Amino acid sequence: MTLSQHVAVITSDEQALIVASDLADDFKRDSALRDLERRLPHPELEAFSRSGLWGISVPKAYGGAGVSNVTLAKVIALIAEADGSLGQIPQNHFHALEVLRVNGSDAQKQRLYGEVLAGQRFGNALAELGTKTAHHRTTQLRRDGDGYRINGRKFYATGALYAQRIPTSVVDENGVQQLAFVPRNSEGLTVIDDWSGFGQRTTGSGSVVFENVYVSAEDVLPLQSAFERPTPVGPLAQILHAAIDTGIARAAYEDALQFVRSKTRPWIDATHDVATEDPHTLKSFGQLSSRLHAAEALLERAGEFLDRAQADTNAETVAAASIAVAEARAISTEISLATGSTLFELAGSQATLAEHGLDRHWRNARVHTLHDPVRWKYHAVGNFYLNDEKPPLRGTI
Repeated sequence: MTLSQHVAVITSDEQALIVASDLADDFKRDSALRDLERRLPHPELEAFSRSGLWGISVPKAYGGAGVSNVTLAKVIALIAEADGSLGQIPQNHFHALEVLRVNGSDAQKQRLYGEVLAGQRFGNALAELGTKTAHHRTTQLRRDGDGYRINGRKFYATGALYAQRIPTSVVDENGVQQLAFVPRNSEGLTVIDDWSGFGQRTTGSGSVVFENVYVSAEDVLPLQSAFERPTPVGPLAQILHAAIDTGIARAAYEDALQFVRSKTRPWIDATHDVATEDPHTLKSFGQLSSRLHAAEALLERAGEFLDRAQADTNAETVAAASIAVAEARAISTEISLATGSTLFELAGSQATLAEHGLDRHWRNARVHTLHDPVRWKYHAVGNFYLNDEKPPLRGTI
């Protein structure tokens, strides 16, 4: 883990998209090999950080570009299209920056936003194994002089392996959740690379252990209160997941097009382009393209709703943003899985050959879409439109 030097300054949405597109071209080149060999993307992350893209959501008042959520989602989708794991790694980074925006003090914003603009990456240590519910936390935060001590164990800590700070959800003496921005080199903090998922293989989503880890009071800010009142924190977290799945779907779709056009299937007659004329194949691509375009349109629409919720935060705008994001999240889940599955069907046994890497899209989608159940997205959307019920305030919607 190193700290990026000579970080570029991105000042506009247009610049962010250009930089992301250029980076995506580079990241795509060896993405299949990184997946095959589980080659951790340290050089790629350094380039990613130096590009300035990790600071694009920092508000303009604190020196950042303050890009729209439409742009932020498109940036993540572009990177995820090139490499699904690289697209996921900054998700919790941007989530932590949103918690900082809505709950941090001015001093905390000045300092932590400044670190990000200087090239630091934030990981996460939120989820835990073996708790009563997915939202329950047991990692403790206890007073020690002017600061605190943290004890506990986290899992699915995406980005922690590559981070300079690890935002960690902790429970204080009063049972209230806080978010501690713990320096990666803190004594007693151990990041374990024990992530063994069959998809998203290089996200580094393993374990983090805290053994009496000291954290200063100035690095702790409220977390629970971000879900006790309407804030955009939940839909911001979710739109990034939707962007990741949309990017994976686009990658699988493009590879499917290329494969069928290449005539590499053994049953294709070289004198007659059966693949591109077969009615079943044409139907498959017609369905995939329509659903993919719908997912991309819903992602952009969700970003617009989220922009409004950030500009004017109240119960109505946050609910509308959460529903718009839930719609995008549901469709992106389905199309990412569908494109990966269809690629298997079209490529046949060749999709399973390691040297082709075609199977990685389905594996990436299958693993990432398990992050939170899509069935509850539809439940919330239906309840909103049918019964005028606002969705719950939580990080999963």
